[in-house]
Amino acid sequence: MLDIKFIKENVELIKEAVQKKHLDFSVEELLKVEQTRTQLLSVVESHRAEHNKVNEQIAGVSDIKMREQLILEMRLLKEHLKENEEQLKKVMTEWQTLMLQVPNVPDISVPEGKNDQDNIEIRTWGEKPNFSFKPKDHIALLENLDLVDFERGTKVVGFRGYFLKGDLIKLQFALNQYVLDEITKKGFELFIAPSLVRGENFLATGHFPAGKEDVYKTQDDLYLTGTSEVSMMGFHSDEILKEEDLPKKYASFSACFRREAGNYGKDTKGLFRVHEFQKIEQFILCRASHEETVKLHEEITKNAEEILQSLNLAHRVVVNCAGDITQGAVKTYDIECWFPSEDKYRETHSSSYYHDFQSRRAKIRYKDVDGKIRYVHSLNNTAIAGPRILIPIIENNQQEDGSIKIPKVLQKYFGKEIIQKS
Repeated sequence: MLDIKFIKENVELIKEAVQKKHLDFSVEELLKVEQTRTQLLSVVESHRAEHNKVNEQIAGVSDIKMREQLILEMRLLKEHLKENEEQLKKVMTEWQTLMLQVPNVPDISVPEGKNDQDNIEIRTWGEKPNFSFKPKDHIALLENLDLVDFERGTKVVGFRGYFLKGDLIKLQFALNQYVLDEITKKGFELFIAPSLVRGENFLATGHFPAGKEDVYKTQDDLYLTGTSEVSMMGFHSDEILKEEDLPKKYASFSACFRREAGNYGKDTKGLFRVHEFQKIEQFILCRASHEETVKLHEEITKNAEEILQSLNLAHRVVVNCAGDITQGAVKTYDIECWFPSEDKYRETHSSSYYHDFQSRRAKIRYKDVDGKIRYVHSLNNTAIAGPRILIPIIENNQQEDGSIKIPKVLQKYFGKEIIQKS
């Protein structure tokens, strides 16, 4: 959420953000409601002051007739006050609904564009494998090694259901442990974050209201998160932190759930797009400094890149166009790994910063050296997400006989160098 004062002082900038992000939102409508809200607030405050004044007068008047007249006047003031408060309540609801739809302003370095087809490659790393045979996709490889069961997954769960089996589970856990070890070396505090959270946490991160259809809801009015960013933002909600404790660097593991409501018909087979997965998320809260935020954004992106490089996975980094970043994001990078079976790069990581968009909603602040209360800036990045990341690991390390070589850095965690038929 942006500050209404900032919006009113930068109307054209907000309109430009709406246009760049290709959103259906009227800034004029918000300003109209804001004017009504401001006027009503003034009227209500005036009525309350007058009501208090008359109340004080009644207490000091001994004349019965004058007292009765003042009591009658106070009753009329109460009626007007009640009417205006009810009207203000309705306007406030409309105002808050509109305020939740205002997009953050994308950084000047964010390119124009409508969707992921307009994202711009900024760097690549690694050599794509040159196979002497036709590479198989991860589905064929894993089914041949009896490491996955999609048929029974569908029987138990329904669409996009799956079971991981045997060495594939060991590989996922080896990968998780390796990433946790590496991210700890970089000064991140480890968490296992709850997947079941209250709706206000989704509002705080900007996942609600726009992304509500993609979130599972329980009968207890709780929601299942698609990223521990939601839980970690709630961790410090409504708190005032110490500046000397910033930045807060967290790495949180959680089970994640997404309905994939907007992706019906896409990636219907395999492990790329599933309803249930696990993720380790880098999450940072820092001072309200654009320079520091940009530096940290590059840092967490580099952390993820270094993990992929240690796994010897060819990948590229793209800067997302304005139409392919979320409502609250200022800037986003996607990291895409090479998928041999598809002969293209596919997204495996995302890295974003939000300035104070999320922290205003979550009311996460800090006191600076001058004693001023300021909102923190927030950032997040996918350190690793499984089972999706298993796809490039499996496909890029396949052998002609269908076996899978284990990346060297994972071998001490996995316990052997290759997965093959027993």
